[in-house]
Amino acid sequence: MIIHTQNRSIECFGKHIALRSMGIRALFMFTNFWLILMAVYQLKPASRSLFIGAVGADELPYVWIGSALIMVIFIPFYNRLVAWFSRLHMAMGACLIICVLLAVFRALFLLLPSPTVTVLFYLYVDLLSIILVEQFWSLCNSIYNVHEGKRWYGIVGTGGLAGGMVGGAMAGFLVKHTGLITADLTLVAGGLIFLLFLLTWVMGICGIYCEVDGPGVPRPRKPFGGRWRALLHSPYLLLLAGILFLAQLASPLVEFQFLKTVALSYPEQEMRTAFLSMFFSLLGFFSIVVNLGVTPLVHRYAGIIPGLLIQPIVMSLFSLLFYNSPTLIFASAAKISDRGLANSINRASREQLYVPIAPVLIYQAKAWIDMFGFRVFKVTGSLLILSFTRWLPITLSVPQFSGFTFLICTFWIALVLGLQRYYRVLAESAP
Repeated sequence: MIIHTQNRSIECFGKHIALRSMGIRALFMFTNFWLILMAVYQLKPASRSLFIGAVGADELPYVWIGSALIMVIFIPFYNRLVAWFSRLHMAMGACLIICVLLAVFRALFLLLPSPTVTVLFYLYVDLLSIILVEQFWSLCNSIYNVHEGKRWYGIVGTGGLAGGMVGGAMAGFLVKHTGLITADLTLVAGGLIFLLFLLTWVMGICGIYCEVDGPGVPRPRKPFGGRWRALLHSPYLLLLAGILFLAQLASPLVEFQFLKTVALSYPEQEMRTAFLSMFFSLLGFFSIVVNLGVTPLVHRYAGIIPGLLIQPIVMSLFSLLFYNSPTLIFASAAKISDRGLANSINRASREQLYVPIAPVLIYQAKAWIDMFGFRVFKVTGSLLILSFTRWLPITLSVPQFSGFTFLICTFWIALVLGLQRYYRVLAESAP
């Protein structure tokens, strides 16, 4: 990592003032994450609303499984690209490809509208959001050390949350008060991602993406084949993967309850898109409040592990409230407790868990945990929904899935507590 590698510190910090100034570095990262989430939250309400209208909320578990299968194919290819190309070229290339494909999808919605196009668009939005966000956090993990991460991750992460809030509100306004329809949001997002491309180019010039090959910056010139096996040799990484597994097992249950309730409450597409856009804006606002008002205090006075406990505790509470009163209010509250806390205090806490790890393990294992695992783990939740709505003789109502969420959150809390000892040892030994 950049602080841990003497050669890289001398060569990169000596040439680029942006790396020496924490404020300039944070401003770049804040703006970068702002544009990423602003674009993503144009696309998320559009993809969800279009899918519900064209296919139906009951089919969501199938598309989540399809997303995981795509990641199985994509991750080995992604690892090869990481091995051969610099972060700057990866980030800029991803932005340009995403822009082109968004324009293609807009043309398909205009010329060949069909459920198949809608499903492909949903899958594409899922894929691009993961790529952009994980590229961003991988960069953060490369330019901040443990102590800097505690100080700056909350602020940097707020850029994305603010972008999500503004992006959701902007999408809702465009659909509700202009002549744009849901499918037009693809072009709006494409414009924002092109701005991200320009910013990334400037960041490269300023040295944010400076990379110097050396023993502390492992970028092998061969594919990363089989690097998931690094997980098997690290109890710490296994616990991290287990925590993500439980989080992703609970997430589709909450999202299924939320989107089913939205579909019943808003049968008309543009009104549904407007509601989802404003909801995502509210979710972003909530995350900002948590990130600025709660995350720094928890990390400073309680630590990283208590920060990881907040999400499962709050999720279990609102899931039980939805079970007792299955209304849109409690479905929305449960969804906010899931994604709102996941994108704020949980994300800021979880990313710091990677900082004390040797850089080679980050390169080898992080993509599998955060990208591949993120989707594969979600398959289990999808299969759980399908089992108790279609495949088994015992059928559960939408509110009854809250019982599974509560049980999952209980095991989630236990794994976080088990991780505490390993993190303390690694953090104390880190530079």
